Amino acid sequence: MQMLATADLMREFDRTAISSLGIPGIILMENAGRAFVDELERTIGSLTSKTTVVVCGKGNNGGDGFVIARHIANRGGEVLVVLLAARRSVRGDAKINLDAAVRMGRLRSSGLRIMEYGGKERSSLPGKPDIVVDAIFGTGFSGDLTGRELGAVSWINNSRAFVASVDIPSGVDASTGTVGNAAVMANLSVAMGLAKIGHYVGQGCDRSGSVRIADISIPPALLRPGRDPVFRVREEDVVSLLPTRSRDAHKYSAGKVLVIAGSRSFTGAPLMTADAALRSGAGAVVLAFPASIHQALARRLTEVIMAPVAETPSGSLGLGALPEIQARGAWADAIALGPGLSRDEETMELVREILRTVEKPLVIDADALFALKGDASLLKKRKSPVILTPHAGEFAALTGGEAAEADRFRVSAARDAARRFGSVVVLKGAPTVTAAPGGSVYVNSTGNPGMATIGSGDILTGLVAGIMAQGTSPEHAAYAGVFVHGRAGDIAADRFGMRSLIATDIGGAIPAALSQLIPFHRPFHGPFHRPFREAR
Repeated sequence: MQMLATADLMREFDRTAISSLGIPGIILMENAGRAFVDELERTIGSLTSKTTVVVCGKGNNGGDGFVIARHIANRGGEVLVVLLAARRSVRGDAKINLDAAVRMGRLRSSGLRIMEYGGKERSSLPGKPDIVVDAIFGTGFSGDLTGRELGAVSWINNSRAFVASVDIPSGVDASTGTVGNAAVMANLSVAMGLAKIGHYVGQGCDRSGSVRIADISIPPALLRPGRDPVFRVREEDVVSLLPTRSRDAHKYSAGKVLVIAGSRSFTGAPLMTADAALRSGAGAVVLAFPASIHQALARRLTEVIMAPVAETPSGSLGLGALPEIQARGAWADAIALGPGLSRDEETMELVREILRTVEKPLVIDADALFALKGDASLLKKRKSPVILTPHAGEFAALTGGEAAEADRFRVSAARDAARRFGSVVVLKGAPTVTAAPGGSVYVNSTGNPGMATIGSGDILTGLVAGIMAQGTSPEHAAYAGVFVHGRAGDIAADRFGMRSLIATDIGGAIPAALSQLIPFHRPFHGPFHRPFREAR
């Protein structure tokens, strides 16, 4: 699984390589610059005769930029280094590489020039460079850009050149992906040692372009997950988690899901959730819903077992449904609770009673989340695991925070909530992040903007519940379900386009997504039900 680093964690790895292993920082800087140019050349082809502007700050990111300028010039490119500081302010390893670049620039036909940029010298910059290298801040920045750095970022973004950032686009917080007032819009980011959280989360995701990882000679044995690790989920991480059936499987051994959903005003949500649970590979799905919508659902459900139960006068689930739900819950391997329930107070009390009395793995979504209202006690008293799947607005109601803050700091918000509630938390959005109570966070790598459509979350709820019912641990089922959901959304977007994508398109693409991950020719092996186990 691909580990993602914070700025602090990457600095710790650098310090350890220098202090404990004795690898000089100047070597790490040289390796970073050379690896960057290698990746740049792999991406856009030969650098010979291309004009490049390398915009450098005075810190180590700028030091990488001075190395990059030398190597591009050595490969036949015409290079202008623009230093956003006085030469005398550059220190340490960065100064050594600046001095080397200055001396190289004095050589006839070296192809390398250096200038100091004070913010009013834009007329001295090349009008149409082929390439711009952003080596201003890298991972050491957070907040707003000011002065000459702000002017330089504006120039970079208006240059119409191919923009490549050293480590991460300047202006992006490497640890959170947040952006203040401005940031470089890169076509390529070459991350040193490890990708950073900010490459894939928040506004950094849109600004990082294609992300490549450069080996700068820090030994892999040092690049170990620390406390509260963050991972990016990729296909190979999910394939091994998705259950396969033994040859003697039958419908009741292949995962049984109880879906508790729907109300008179929301008849589509239970349909989509139950269908997604079946499409996940579960052998049997029972749908418990208010009796008055039976006719509306019966016209569209064929494979799902229907269980109409007692309702309130407004047509949502009532407390009288509890005995039937308890009986059905005892039968099920996992339960999906919440889509389309409404927020009728009696229904909210029913949700709380289900939490108190039905000890089966639960996926809680949508309206059912509002029954908790920041009260962690019901969740912490449970013996069976819970997966919470809120979007930012539901997350804010659940935690008492602000939706904008949850979106802005997705990784830390999801992790804090998982610890607070003692549950796996799937914070839906771009990207969706899954947090476990132990501190691990999983950033999804699939999906597209077309999935921002009503009902998409109902599909995810059924999918996660269905995977968990087949014997996958809650932590694994959550991030694997999110990945499959995103892959289905990508397949549907290819078929129909993102603009007109609807939730049932996503649900209909689940079989194709799963067939990509579990090919038809893959042999059956082992028991279908695997015991719950903790994710590493």
